[in-house]
Order: sequence, then C-alpha cells, then structure tokens
Amino acid sequence: MAIPERRTTETSRSGRFRHATDASVLEFSESVSFDRRLWRQDIVGSMAHARMLARIGVLSDGERDAILEGLEAIGNEIERGEFDWDPALEDVHMNIEAALTARVPAGAKLHTARSRNDQVVLDVRMWLREKTLETLEGIAALQRSLLELSRRSLPAAIPGYTHLQRAQPVPLAHHLLAYVEMLDRDAGRFRDSFPRLNVCPLGSGALAGSTLRNDREGVASELGFVDAAGEPQVSRNSMDAVGDRDFMVEHLAAAATLAVHLSRLCEDIVLWTSAEFGFLTLADAFTTGSSLMPQKKNPDLAELVRGRSGRVIGDLVSLLTLLKGLPMTYNRDLQEDKEPLFDAVDTILSCLGMTAAMLDHAQVMPESCRRAATDPVLLATDLADWLVEDGVPFREAHDLVGRVVALSEARGLPLDRLALDDLRGIDARFRKEALDVFSLERSLERRRTTGSPGWEEVGRQLDRWERLLEDESAGEG
Repeated sequence: MAIPERRTTETSRSGRFRHATDASVLEFSESVSFDRRLWRQDIVGSMAHARMLARIGVLSDGERDAILEGLEAIGNEIERGEFDWDPALEDVHMNIEAALTARVPAGAKLHTARSRNDQVVLDVRMWLREKTLETLEGIAALQRSLLELSRRSLPAAIPGYTHLQRAQPVPLAHHLLAYVEMLDRDAGRFRDSFPRLNVCPLGSGALAGSTLRNDREGVASELGFVDAAGEPQVSRNSMDAVGDRDFMVEHLAAAATLAVHLSRLCEDIVLWTSAEFGFLTLADAFTTGSSLMPQKKNPDLAELVRGRSGRVIGDLVSLLTLLKGLPMTYNRDLQEDKEPLFDAVDTILSCLGMTAAMLDHAQVMPESCRRAATDPVLLATDLADWLVEDGVPFREAHDLVGRVVALSEARGLPLDRLALDDLRGIDARFRKEALDVFSLERSLERRRTTGSPGWEEVGRQLDRWERLLEDESAGEG
C-alpha cells in the first residue's frame, strides 16, 4: 500500500513528518465526535489566552481583537449548528484553531505558550465546574420533592424494615427524610471537591511550562479560578497539571455514591408501588404499561434509575482503571477520560430530574399504610421497653417478649389479642398496663429524642430541612 503524502490540513503535525496519517488511524484516534461538547469552554479559554498574549507583547492589540472576533464568530456558528466539524483534525481544539487560522492570520499565534495538554484540562475543569453546580441544584430539587411528599404523607405511618422484614413503625415522612439526609452528604462531597476542581492549569504547556512570562494568575482570575477570598488558583507543578485527573475521579466517586442512593430510593418506590405493599401510587404519566397484560402499571422510571446507577459506578471504575498504570505526564490514553465523565454526569443529572418529577406526582395510599403500620407485632419492642421501665433487665425483657410472640403465633392470635392471663402465664411481672403499649399513635408520640421517628421530632426535622433548603436557595440567588 502506498504511503500517503503529508497533508497540510493536519495542523497538529509538524514538519517532522514526511507522510500523512493513515485514514484508519485518523478514524481510530479522533475525539471530536464526543469532545466537541467542550467548544464553549475552549473558546472562552482561548479568548482569555489571547488577551494574556497581548498583555505580554506576543500579540498586538489589533491581532488580539481580530482573534477575539474570529472566536466569537466561530462560537456563534457552532451554537447555530452551522460549523463543519472535521474528524481529520482530531479534536475540538484543532477544529476551532484551524477554522480561526483560516479566517484570521494572527490565529496562528494563538497556540503560543500553551499545549493541547493544558488546554484540554482547562476545558474539562471549566465544563465540570458548571456541571457540579447543576448537580448541586438537582440534588436540592430532589430534596425539596422528598420534603413535599413527606408533608403530603402526614400522618401516614408504615412499617420500618430490617432484612426486609417488618420491624418497628415509623412515619412515612421519617423514611423519606432518611434520603434527604443521604442527599445532603452527597451534596457535601461535591462541594468539598470544588476547590480542588477550581484550579487553572493553563500555562503548564505540554509538561514544562514556557520560557515566555505568562500571566497565569491573570488568566486564572479572568476565568473564575479563584478561592473564596478572590485569590487566583493555579496549578503548582506543570507535570502534575497536565497529567492530573483526580478532579474527575472525585466527581465520579461522588456521582457513584449519589447513584447508589438514588438506586436505593427507587428500589423503595418499586416495592411501595407493588400490590403487596401499596404505600404509593405513581401518576400515569410516569409509568408504563405491558405489551401483553392490560392491567399492568409498571414503575419503569424507578427501575431505569436503579439500573443506570450501574453505569455511573462503571464509569468511575473505567476512569480509575484508565489512570492506574500511566506514567507521568500526558499520555494519549487520557483521551479516553471524557466519555465516562460525560456519561456519568449526563446520567446523574437526568436521574435526579426524573426522580424528582416522579415523586412530585406520587400519591400516598393512607389506608394501605395504616393496615401495615397497625400490625401489633411491630410494637413488640415497645412491650420489652415497658418491662425495662418496670425494672426488668433488657436481655431478660427481650427473652420474655420473644416468648409472648411465640405464644401468639402458636395460638394464631395477633399480639394485642392475647389476654393478660396469657402474658402473666409467661411472667407474673406483666400487668394490665402492659397491654396499653399496643397503640401506634402512643408509640410514635413517645419517641422524642433527636433523630427519632416520633411525630414531634419528624415535624421538627421537616421544618429544619425546609429552612435549610430555603436559605440555600436564597444564598444561590
């Protein structure tokens, strides 16, 4: 096969090469098909870089202005869908630079003192900053949906479960608030990672910076890479800057944990909407039917969120596996970091939005909740607590109530239908007041400690979370 002659359109290749890249190699190695979504960040970063080059004398004011106008025009074309992306130019950076240089001769100077190695990290950091804020907004929106459903659920109570076996009664609102707490920790992880994400790598070059006196701090400030005090945040080691993908790993680790929490919430929704539980019903608009069975109303959206959690976990594992054997600094393997990142971010944002919408249109079924929550066996621990309050050591009380439960099962009677003589036949310390524990309302009223499922405490937590989310929303505004 004849070796193709070198083509001048391959702007990433220097005079060092005598022959063009084989077409199959171009097809295999291009990334513009997926990294083009970074175009806005690439143009904004290039504009800041052009202004910096003018400040240090590499560009004249006229050249700077021509470059800025050219980049703005290219951005408008991309936004309108009129830009012609060329896979032969490999990636988003070379596509934009080639288009700029074809229109503005000074565009050939724009790549001075930077490399695609620091350019791509800059673009991804800027993109991920925006997506982190969107994720935080999505988490807060889901928390508000959970709070609203909690309010609508009052005063419904359901069994709390361990090992998926009925354990003790809790308000449905208390169960839902558990997810609000989990989501708060998720939000904290994204916030904690933000200062490490918000560091400007531009000026690191390919790996060794530049002999030119770049104004790295000025570019960082212009692009919003500043700390809480407004001080510019720039990377401190040029080799680490271009090879670092820790900020992606942190985001995906937080996303994977969030995905697991969404999966657990949706598993509860799947269970609760089944005929066996019947605690919730979902709106028709957020369910699907069966192609065969006309009676079916399936919680497909909850199942899809549960299923897609595996994708986000897989994206994290893919990125970690990609990084584990790489030497310092940049390696072409790192081109493969974007697809798992993009997929995880897209998946999490869509799952957050869909779960919130699904809950906004969910309806609590109070009668089904009441039937399940009034199962007297749920109050067996309350009976043991009554004995403890009467001076019986807990382990002994636990054993005595276990024997009472065994007796109710042997007799085929609910626990609260046993007579006092039945209880006293097990232990004479049972008195008639022991039978008073078999009241769901009284049980929930007595649970008053912080974090407990008592009505009063659940009300306090609902009020607390509503204030927190309102304050957070006002702060963002």
